[in-house]
Amino acid sequence: MSILEKNTAGSKASTPAHPGRPLRQRIFGNGLKPGYLTYGLLLAFFLGSSYPLWWSVVVGSRTNAALGLEWPPLLPGGNFWNNAAEVFGTIPFWTALWNSILISTIITVSVVTFSTLAGYAFAKLRFRGNGVLMVAVVATMAIPTQLGIIPLFMVMRTLGWTGEIGAVIVPTLVTAFGVFFMRQYLVDVIPDELIESARMDGANMIRTFWHVALPASKPAMAILGLFTFMMAWTDFLWPLLVLNANNPTLQTALSQLSSARYVDYSVVLTGAVLATIPLLVLFVLAGKQLISGIMQGAVKG
Repeated sequence: MSILEKNTAGSKASTPAHPGRPLRQRIFGNGLKPGYLTYGLLLAFFLGSSYPLWWSVVVGSRTNAALGLEWPPLLPGGNFWNNAAEVFGTIPFWTALWNSILISTIITVSVVTFSTLAGYAFAKLRFRGNGVLMVAVVATMAIPTQLGIIPLFMVMRTLGWTGEIGAVIVPTLVTAFGVFFMRQYLVDVIPDELIESARMDGANMIRTFWHVALPASKPAMAILGLFTFMMAWTDFLWPLLVLNANNPTLQTALSQLSSARYVDYSVVLTGAVLATIPLLVLFVLAGKQLISGIMQGAVKG
C-alpha cells in the first residue's frame, strides 16, 4: 500500500461517524452560530407579533355577517376593497393621511436634528453645568405626559392654535429621550483625540461637527428617526384633544369608524390595516439602516 493510500485510509478511519457539531451545540448554538432553539424562538416571536396584523387583514376582508358564520376566521375573504371604500366614505381619510405624514415627517426631522446637535454638545463639549443640565433633561422623562396636557392645551388655546396641526408639531420638536439617546451613543463612538485632531487642522466647531460627528452619528440617527416617526404616527391622545373632526390625524380619524351602538369590526380593522401600510413601507425602506445602526452600536472597539 502506498503512502498516499495509507494516509487516505487513516483519515477515513479518523472521521467521526456523525460529522458536524455536537447535538448540544446544534440545539443551543455556540458563540459563532445560533442553534435550533434560537431559530425556534425567533420564529415564535415572529408569528406572535405578526398574527394581530394577519388577523386584522382577515377580519377586514370579510363582513360582520360572515364573521358570525366562522369564528375565528383563518383565511382572508373578498370584501376588503368594499370595506376600504366605506372607510374612505365615512372619514376624511386622505386629509387625515396627509396630516399624519406631514406631522410625523416634520417631527422626525426636527427631533433627529436637534437631538444630534444637543447630544454632541453634551457628549463632547466641555462647558459649565454640563452634567447638571443633562440630569435635568433626563429628569423630564420621569414626568408623565398626561400631567402636562391641561396646561399645554391652555397654552395652545391662548395662542389660537387649537384645531391646527401646528399644535401637534411644536410641542414635540425635540424630545428628552432623543437627546439622551444621541448623547449616550456619541460618548463612545467618537474618540476625543479625533475631535482634537480636527481642531488642530483648523476646523471650527461647526466643521468639526459636520465632518466628524455627523458621519459617525448616521446609524443612531436612523434608529432615532424610525422610532420617532413611529411614535408620531401612532400618537392618539394629544391630537384627539387639540384637533377637530374636520382636520384630524389618521389615528384620530379611525376612531370615528365606531359608534356607541353598533361597531362594524370589518370596517374598523380595514382602516387599521390601511393606517399600518405606511409604517410597513417605512420599515422595509429603512430596515437596512436600522440593522446597520444596531450592529455598529453593539460593536465597540
